[in-house]
Amino acid sequence: MASSFLCLTLLFISLSTADAFLSYGVDRCQFNSTEPKDIELIHSEYYNKLEIYRFSSSVGKFVGYTEYGVKQAKCFNDQPGVVARWTTEKERYCQHNIGIWNSNFLSKSVQPTVRLYSTTPLSGHHPAMLVCRVYDFYPSEIKVSWLRDEKEVSSDVTSTEEMADGDWYYQTHSHLEYTPRSGEKISCVVEHASLEKPLITDWDSSMPESERNKLAIGASGLILGLILSLAGFIYYRRKARGRILVPTN
Repeated sequence: MASSFLCLTLLFISLSTADAFLSYGVDRCQFNSTEPKDIELIHSEYYNKLEIYRFSSSVGKFVGYTEYGVKQAKCFNDQPGVVARWTTEKERYCQHNIGIWNSNFLSKSVQPTVRLYSTTPLSGHHPAMLVCRVYDFYPSEIKVSWLRDEKEVSSDVTSTEEMADGDWYYQTHSHLEYTPRSGEKISCVVEHASLEKPLITDWDSSMPESERNKLAIGASGLILGLILSLAGFIYYRRKARGRILVPTN
């Protein structure tokens, strides 16, 4: 799976309550690996949500974004000690903490759970549609595809983006509209960092899920009816045996 761009941000906020003005600074480490060349330290200063100037370890100097910020950036860049201090922050803060974050959090993964079921088609192009629901996985990068008789399906497939559940896990849904064929095999294929090999879930096309549910309910009702009928018959026989016949003249 392709690595995604990660950004961890540490905020240092200083407030000025006079006339409700807000000034704050933001230090953040942006990285897509633990290699020093893939790590960037960015220090930004804001005033009322407007970025005034910033220092970037990739650029190696301060850059101003307002008239005041340009003056401040020039002032800092004329002081080699200030630039050197912020340059070393990349190694002192970013590289050190990224190693900790990567080993304790970012390298962890959770295998997805897959559920395959049928539903009403979104359009009238095909009479049937399958949904492959993939959920409770981490990290978010995932690939969901379809196989029909061992061949990948590329048409009539729609998929959602990876959606955060709010508990560090993600979910996604993939839909396949199709016209059933006798004896065919349809499978949902999931590829994820937590899996050593693709997770393949086959669809049982012998009977739609809704029909299986109706059959199960009907069978349960039939069994319950037979049990009640048998209980009534036994009760009637016992009552019949206990009757006393009185002869009449």
